[in-house]
Amino acid sequence: MKFGGTSMAGTERIRRVAGIVKRQQEAGHEVAVVVSAMSGETDRLVTFCREANPLYDPAEYDVVVASGEQVTSGLLALHLQALGCKARSWLGWQLPIRTDEAHAKARIEEIDSAALLASMAAGEIAVIPGFQGLTADNRVTTLGRGGSDTSAVAVAAAVKADRCDIYTDVDGVYTTDPRIVAKARKLKSVTYEEMLELASVGSKVLQTRSVSLAMKENVRVQVLSSFIDESAPPADSLPGTMIVSDEELEGLDMERQLITGIAADKNEAKVILTRVPDRPGAVATIFSPLAEANINVDMIIQNVGREHTDTDVTFTVPASDLDRTKALLDAQQATIGFEKMTTDAKVAKISVVGVGMRSHAGVASTMFKALADRGINIQAISTSEIKVSVLIDADEVELAVRVLHTAYELDGA
Repeated sequence: MKFGGTSMAGTERIRRVAGIVKRQQEAGHEVAVVVSAMSGETDRLVTFCREANPLYDPAEYDVVVASGEQVTSGLLALHLQALGCKARSWLGWQLPIRTDEAHAKARIEEIDSAALLASMAAGEIAVIPGFQGLTADNRVTTLGRGGSDTSAVAVAAAVKADRCDIYTDVDGVYTTDPRIVAKARKLKSVTYEEMLELASVGSKVLQTRSVSLAMKENVRVQVLSSFIDESAPPADSLPGTMIVSDEELEGLDMERQLITGIAADKNEAKVILTRVPDRPGAVATIFSPLAEANINVDMIIQNVGREHTDTDVTFTVPASDLDRTKALLDAQQATIGFEKMTTDAKVAKISVVGVGMRSHAGVASTMFKALADRGINIQAISTSEIKVSVLIDADEVELAVRVLHTAYELDGA
């Protein structure tokens, strides 16, 4: 079971979480719980680091920001004990959760689950702080923002759990953001691939890495709300959204729609480099420095110039990385050979996702026609086997989502 920051925000909410956990144990389950820091706490700790030293040492940064989850894990254990449960906290270094040495964005390499399994078998509820781990030389690491989801899936895989329940401030995965489209419907189930695409293109329900790990380790994940009545049924019968393999989904949901969901991401920025020399290796000189700086590039469009001697290259990066991208490319202008760089941070990416695309034609044309009919201009396009994404003006995001939700007949009653 994993509880996010809004679920752990204060004594009353932690007490409610303890009640939810206790009910799962009373239902006969062995239970491990992964917790996030209280809502807003990690931001507060990050601010302290920046105030101390704007060019902070990432290793010491991790020591500071990992403390938020330590507090909530101890508090939840205390609340569980107050309800008469056997419970104890296990910090990342006590299991241990081993990671690589990439501070502030570490990846989990292995979890020693022997002591944890023995504790759970003895009837003890294990409370584990998410987000944190330990390097080979015993330095504390953190997994990046939203990393507690990844911690939960990794723990579930390590103990071979029947299921990993992610409790959050929404009660499942919807066809799109219900705040934008009132008729958005909650999905009973989605595949790992669909959730991975939705998470990567703007759906904030789960961290992308957690979905990727769940798919790799075949961990069944359920998304559901922690903001439920005390009298609500336990998670075994409470209908959240199950994230499962293609094979399992075929048995769960026979009446699946062509499109599963629509996601919007405003954290996008467009970069255009004009008159890049049209020669082998030219594009590599653009993207190699960005890759070395761990800047993710998404959509890429290359247009051949009229004289076939130069080309324009358009691509997108996360808006938060735009300044670094500009600085890196400016420094490499002579090497790359582009004439001019133009950037635009007022863009957004809209994506339609669904495994049904594999066997149905016309998904992209429906999208393009629906947007064109409302006068929404498409600036860039990218596709995968189960996704079509377009880049549009940021001011048109909500209109585009509503239009597409209706075009693909996703509106609920």
